[in-house]
Amino acid sequence: MNKPTRGYWCECWTQDLSMTERATLLASFDAYSAPQADRWVAIALRTISPALDTDASDQAWAWLYEERAETRRALLRSEPCTVTITHAGTRITWTIRPALFLPLAHRQAAELPTCAQSFRARHRD
Repeated sequence: MNKPTRGYWCECWTQDLSMTERATLLASFDAYSAPQADRWVAIALRTISPALDTDASDQAWAWLYEERAETRRALLRSEPCTVTITHAGTRITWTIRPALFLPLAHRQAAELPTCAQSFRARHRD
């Protein structure tokens, strides 16, 4: 079996600030390098920026052009990072945390662990 792989676990959370409900996980991504992790956030911000209000757009572009380099340096030091913008009463937060990704068992019959034989999928009628 292969060794664990170092990488970054990335999540995007949204929260309606007018409600008392908890934040909702919108998306997640496994990145295998600091550039790949911060690029995931950058692509999301560039994609949604035309639809953002002025303040949120300013926050997005400030991170893209002024703060992104510091985010990458922090990731390379294995420090977690957060990018947050607020648009029309909704807080959008991207989190990036260093992670170890464990290898999964191969799905080839000869290599399945013995416990795999005890699993039986339930069929719906």
